[in-house]
Amino acid sequence: MVLEEKMIMNGEPEDEEEEEEEEEEEEMVDPLETMRQKCEEAEHCMHTRERLEQCETRVGSRSATEEDCTEELFDFLHARDHCVAHKLFHSVK
Repeated sequence: MVLEEKMIMNGEPEDEEEEEEEEEEEEMVDPLETMRQKCEEAEHCMHTRERLEQCETRVGSRSATEEDCTEELFDFLHARDHCVAHKLFHSVK
């Protein structure tokens, strides 16, 4: 009964902890995402991204097409991930 009264007067202790956890999560930045963004700015990645965007625009403008942008998407992801792997493993050595 005393514990219930304290909880009523002071509020749920979990509420404060959850708010602190949410604040901490907002501040955390995934280093992999940061590296991916940097690699996307590299010339080769920008070129493959342009090709992907052109394909998406072309396919999106047609009402009936069998074309998809799988190859362009894979090219972009491969270029970006190759850059990430090179930078990541180079810094680990």
